[in-house]
Amino acid sequence: MMSRLQKLLELYEKDPSDAFIRYGIALEYSSLQQHDSAAEWFERLRSDTPDYLPTYYMLGGLYAKLGKPNMARTIYEEGISTAQRANDMHTLSEIRAAIDELDEE
Repeated sequence: MMSRLQKLLELYEKDPSDAFIRYGIALEYSSLQQHDSAAEWFERLRSDTPDYLPTYYMLGGLYAKLGKPNMARTIYEEGISTAQRANDMHTLSEIRAAIDELDEE
């Protein structure tokens, strides 16, 4: 039986430009506690597709979880700027809440 990660990697091979598939791969690595691989996929997605907003929330959260609050804040702040440009109030609200949580720690 093929794992979810294997299926996503196969889909990626067919369409490496699909941001949703790359995001799914990063999430799957994160759920498998393979944080370095997750960060690598999120970072590549952020670099290649900077307007893909969910990346900022999840990557910032990963860095916060890994005890890297400065990196988390940097990612969150980039996400806020990107969400403002996209006029995405929902994502903007989520990222601001994540920063508030980071400030409480």
